[in-house]
Amino acid sequence: MKLTYNDFLVLTELEKNNNKNTQGDLSNITGLSLKSIKSSISFLIDENYIDENYVITKKGLEVLKPYRVKRAIFLAAGFGSRMIPITINTPKPMVKVNGKMIIETLLDAVVEAGIKEIIIITGHLSEQFNLLLKKYPNIKLIYNDKYNEANNISSAYLIKKKFANSYVLESDLILYNKNLIRKYEYRSNYLGRYVSYTDDWCLDTKKGIIVKEKIGGCNCYQMQGIAYFDSNDASQMEKNNTAVYNSPGGKEKYWEQVFFEDYKSHYKIAIRECKEGDIVEVDTFNELKKIDKSYDKEY
Repeated sequence: MKLTYNDFLVLTELEKNNNKNTQGDLSNITGLSLKSIKSSISFLIDENYIDENYVITKKGLEVLKPYRVKRAIFLAAGFGSRMIPITINTPKPMVKVNGKMIIETLLDAVVEAGIKEIIIITGHLSEQFNLLLKKYPNIKLIYNDKYNEANNISSAYLIKKKFANSYVLESDLILYNKNLIRKYEYRSNYLGRYVSYTDDWCLDTKKGIIVKEKIGGCNCYQMQGIAYFDSNDASQMEKNNTAVYNSPGGKEKYWEQVFFEDYKSHYKIAIRECKEGDIVEVDTFNELKKIDKSYDKEY
């Protein structure tokens, strides 16, 4: 049986916290009304997905299996030209911010969520990513030999058969809210932060579904660089990514353009909202110096 989204939210929260949540806690965490929480609790008990004490059952764990995140894929091949001079000798994801590499903030959250398979697509200074293997032995490194002549669609092309039940993450994101990386996901989604105005890449939505990608806008969602694909959309992405990549000018595109522009009618990607401060993308060296004052002294 496929769970409704409300039932999924409640069940995954109970699984995560081992029945330590009251109905009020569940309402605060999920954003659902108490009425909705009570309705979901009643349904989950009736279906024997949880017991009377809100403890998830074996049947409850089974019904969650199709929603389990299988892997995390990191796009980390780029040069990071706007971060010069630091990226001349260090890949942008491995730049340290206040003593910790940018990509570590994401990897730690992935590991804590119990996601076993981790793939990093490397390019610029690829050999340096081997340093991560000591702390994260599950990492598989895949080298993108086209990183210097194609956009990040070339990295997505290399893992086109691996999209199913997977996070795809940009690797220059400092993650402050580790709960954004979850053990289970209900449907394909893209992370965004609601803003009244931005001159950056952003998304328009209708009834929670992304309908347009653009640069700059009002009352929209600023893109935050983390996507998730369920198995149905992953199958579509494999075909569409290949078609765009091999088309005239296709290698110059961003990987998101495949599902937000070229074949957008084939997808219903939900917006997954985060808040200001949950995640920060470091675009330029000046931005890095504002976050970590030690770079003012070194450069």
